[in-house]
Amino acid sequence: MGNCVIVGVNWGDEGKGRMVDYLTEQYDVVVRYQGGGNAGHTVINEKGKFALHLLPSGIFRSGVVNILGNGVALDPENLWKEILELREKGVQITPDNLRISNRASLLLPWHRDLDALEEQRLADRQYGSTKQGIAPFYSDKFQKKTILAGQLAHMDSLREQLQALLEWKNLTLTRVYGASGYTMAQMEQWLQDFCAPILPFVCDTGAYLRQAQGQGKSILFEAQLGALRDLDYGIYPYTTSSNTLAAYAPIGAGLPSAGIDEVIGVVKAYSTCVGEGPFVCETFGDEAERLREAGAEYGAKTGRPRRVGPVDLVATRYGAALQGATRLALTKLDVLSYLDTIPVCTRYRLNGNETDQFPFPTELEDAEPVLEFLEGWHCDISGVRRWEDLPEAAQAYVTYLEKAIGCPIAYVSVGAERDSIIVRQEHDHD
Repeated sequence: MGNCVIVGVNWGDEGKGRMVDYLTEQYDVVVRYQGGGNAGHTVINEKGKFALHLLPSGIFRSGVVNILGNGVALDPENLWKEILELREKGVQITPDNLRISNRASLLLPWHRDLDALEEQRLADRQYGSTKQGIAPFYSDKFQKKTILAGQLAHMDSLREQLQALLEWKNLTLTRVYGASGYTMAQMEQWLQDFCAPILPFVCDTGAYLRQAQGQGKSILFEAQLGALRDLDYGIYPYTTSSNTLAAYAPIGAGLPSAGIDEVIGVVKAYSTCVGEGPFVCETFGDEAERLREAGAEYGAKTGRPRRVGPVDLVATRYGAALQGATRLALTKLDVLSYLDTIPVCTRYRLNGNETDQFPFPTELEDAEPVLEFLEGWHCDISGVRRWEDLPEAAQAYVTYLEKAIGCPIAYVSVGAERDSIIVRQEHDHD
């Protein structure tokens, strides 16, 4: 059996959703194993253009079972709305092709409130949260103060626990932030409107995955965000609140015994970053605006303009190493077609010295990029589907990155559509 994890190598927004959508026809099961509704996986296929936030990106492929694992921040409200939106566009979503782990914890309405209130309190020191309640959710999960999805089938005990949680959380909302608290009547309405509809999807996905493993089925694990947003190894504290690494996939998916056969790290042909925190290679002014417009770099969830810059080899090598990437997918190469010369951040200058090692988070603020420039190809490559048909300068750019990162680039995307991709190495997961 072959199991593969698709992960981000940088700050997120690398194009993981398009790669999952592209590769899922070769897999039986797709599992989201961490993160929540703050994701924005953009997928364009024959059914239309979609920005997925909680649903796994394999939801468009018939015959593929999609799972939300126990490591996911399960927001019933946003999930149910997302299901309805996709159904309206003709996407079939039933308990046959979508299953929710009964051990996934529910993101409660007050988690979003607390996220926004804390960012407001921090003012100019804020972390750049998407305000989807992710940090308060994971904080409560580790305090053992959340509700498991499986408890929706046991409403009497759930209501008792919910009442206790509500009383505890109202203390923070009202006394710390001076905000309004919640009533049990509001929570009953939430249970009815958003939790009851998703209950048919909730099951023991761990048992299903063990059975699938025993039957030799192939599993694709889908991550959210990128290595540099990992809670333990990223640009702390400007990280997400979960582990974005491939090594966490079996645990967050609900199959701790799973072996990983391949890790496909997704890297953008240039750098983007949403939110606050150090971003050494950042470009500003007109140059940044041109790149942002060329790549349509606006957050799929928030609509916020993304910070942009040249590809950062220091950060990318670090991220690829953290992910244990066996192969890379380079996305949005076509966006760079307007440039005469293409900047590449090859090293950092820190404390008067140049380094190719990614610094400790505190030191990143003082690091400066060292740039080199490669020749541009200055022509439209969006219609290219074979490696040998790429302009020599485009080939040279890809092979330069491949050598510098130290990991083979197997896929090169030249557009957002499912088939806008050049395969340099055939994918074999058997």
